[in-house]
Amino acid sequence: MPGQTGIDPATMPDPIRKELEAPDPVAIDTSSKELEDGVNRCPKCGSTDVRQKPGSDMLICLYCRNQWQSARVEEQFGLGDGIDTLEGTVIASGARDIAADAKDLMTFKCSGCGAEVTVNTGNAMTARCHWCRHMLGVNEQIANGAVPDAVLPFHIKKDDAVARIRQFVDKRRLFALKEFKEQFTPENVSGVYLPYMIVDGNASADVGGQGEIETRRYTKGSGDDKKTYYDADVYRVERHVDFTVDDLPLESSSERGNLDTRTNTNNIINTILPFDTKNAVKWNASYLAGFTSEKRDRDVESLRPRLEDQLLSIARAEVEASVARYGRGVRWEQERLEVHGTRWVSMYLPVWLYSYHQPGSNGGMLHYIAVNGRTGETMGSVPVQQWKLLATALTVGTFLEGIALWILAHSS
Repeated sequence: MPGQTGIDPATMPDPIRKELEAPDPVAIDTSSKELEDGVNRCPKCGSTDVRQKPGSDMLICLYCRNQWQSARVEEQFGLGDGIDTLEGTVIASGARDIAADAKDLMTFKCSGCGAEVTVNTGNAMTARCHWCRHMLGVNEQIANGAVPDAVLPFHIKKDDAVARIRQFVDKRRLFALKEFKEQFTPENVSGVYLPYMIVDGNASADVGGQGEIETRRYTKGSGDDKKTYYDADVYRVERHVDFTVDDLPLESSSERGNLDTRTNTNNIINTILPFDTKNAVKWNASYLAGFTSEKRDRDVESLRPRLEDQLLSIARAEVEASVARYGRGVRWEQERLEVHGTRWVSMYLPVWLYSYHQPGSNGGMLHYIAVNGRTGETMGSVPVQQWKLLATALTVGTFLEGIALWILAHSS
């Protein structure tokens, strides 16, 4: 038969055999058929001047002030159900692979006047018709990664984010770089929707290693040569755990996933987790009015290694309570993970972002201060004057050394 290799899968190594025998990914269709023409009309008056009501998950018509709630994706598509029975790979339609030839430009025929309006999804998801002023939004799940399955709307308003960033910097102003303090303008903070894959998983893990229980502790020598020794009984430790993960977030932008601390402080974004992804609503471009977004450029397969790393970390945490008796800890030497099933949903998460470029060798360093757009959790990186840190460290060290000498002198 055409396409057959003549090789029996049973003779292949386990990873290759499982990949060949795995069922094709199952798709969940989250597309909004009613919005594919780009027009989101108020259900009461028909106006297209619709945007998010600040600080809520509601949409509001700017003409008649009617408000309505978009459907939560978890409830509409049952994304919280059946995690412990997941098998294979389930991919929502907004998380499907990005097509290499996908274009950023989309053209709509305005239903208000018939004019053609082009939207560049590389830098905007909404546009206003230049003739009749209708608002148009990109709601069709095009294959360039710009339209996800869901969006988690901003709750923290800009004024609140500015205040939180200012407070964060004020606490670190003493050591901050002079140029940074002079140029610090928190009002320039940007509200941006960052792309994530939200993953449910059903997995098992086996871990094995050596655990130690201390039996005796003693010292030898004196003064600077004094050393502490331990005697311990060593045991072989093995554990098996079945577990599930619900709404595990993975960054799906290669730029934001770049954790090279020599050039940027992207890892700051991970410190403002978690997000209440259970409240995410079905994608509607009207939520992006007034904000920017970064489109996804990573597919499911490219994110699997990171997912498996995180699943192994979760497995270790799951068995931690069962090895508490090994007082000197357990050194895990063998780990085996089996992922029975996963479910992938593409989602935009809200972040207020302030950035500062510190000049230097090799392009300098890009510092970020980030505010979680839902909870207000704030973390960041402030460029510091190294000489001030060094001077303070030396001063504190000298002070502590003086106290130690005084204590020794008065105790002898």
